[in-house]
Amino acid sequence: MIKDELILAIETSCDETAVAIVKNGTELLANVVASQIESHKRFGGVVPEVASRHHVEEITVVIEEALKQAGLKPGDLTAVAVTEGPGLVGALLIGVNAAKAFAFAHGLPLVPVHHIAGHIYANRLVKEMTFPLLSLIVSGGHTELVLMEEHGTFKVIGETRDDAAGEAYDKVARTLNMPYPGGPHIDKLAQEGEANIDLPRAWLEPNSLDFSFSGLKSAVINTVHNATQRGEVIKPEDLAASFQASVVDVLVEKTYRAAEQYNVKQVLLAGGVAANKGLRHMLENRFNGTKYDLVIPPLHLCTDNAAMIGAAGSVAYQKGTRGDMALNGVPGLDLEAQ
Repeated sequence: MIKDELILAIETSCDETAVAIVKNGTELLANVVASQIESHKRFGGVVPEVASRHHVEEITVVIEEALKQAGLKPGDLTAVAVTEGPGLVGALLIGVNAAKAFAFAHGLPLVPVHHIAGHIYANRLVKEMTFPLLSLIVSGGHTELVLMEEHGTFKVIGETRDDAAGEAYDKVARTLNMPYPGGPHIDKLAQEGEANIDLPRAWLEPNSLDFSFSGLKSAVINTVHNATQRGEVIKPEDLAASFQASVVDVLVEKTYRAAEQYNVKQVLLAGGVAANKGLRHMLENRFNGTKYDLVIPPLHLCTDNAAMIGAAGSVAYQKGTRGDMALNGVPGLDLEAQ
């Protein structure tokens, strides 16, 4: 009888202390996330030292809760997967050292995982992957188009040249005096407004699959400042809708162009901004009725979580990827080097 593969996964790259247990790479047995949003809200963003301290306080509790949810003991596990990078170095170190200690204590293999690979593999918990595939990753720190020819291989074919989309969302939200994290607030406000303000869309040079949101962010800030100086009132919901339309138009159209150019079979959405309703709706509209199989993960698999690290960790484990007791957090870990 073939024994089930049971991977305990740990994710602490930013401000979520997360532990999950994934069975055979596709079935979620436990998924525990301790969020720190309330602690960082008063600072208007994530404070690395505060994030690290919270991870120290929560990590053991979250591991125990995940095992309890799954009804498993450490001896039942096959391996321990952990986010190696990219991320905040102090936060990464808490997860990496917890994983090393747990793996050493229970005689389990240690599997390092790339955070972005995790976001992509969150989709495998929804539907099996079909290659070649294209993934649009949109988060606070990353906006990338990644081509995959097979499991565990990644080729970045488009990336942001300045601000990531999520970063632009947060900065525009601050301009509109919205609390952190700003992305969900902008998305909600955009549903109530009309995209009637002319804002730029950065297509860059012809055929480029790269992104740029810095100019758009500046245009929004200038629009607000100019209106204030003239004593004019701009409806915040219209500004939010116009900003979101500019971001989403470029993301969706470049994703479609890339799908055509590389003749992929499947298109995946991944990352924290994948929870954005406007983006999800426009992607569905653009790919509806086409030959491409569009997969959009449920909301709880979009933001940082350990389920995605377990799904990616399963593939890495099968490919023989192993870490040792010298494993370290790598803030700028390269996806293509995986």
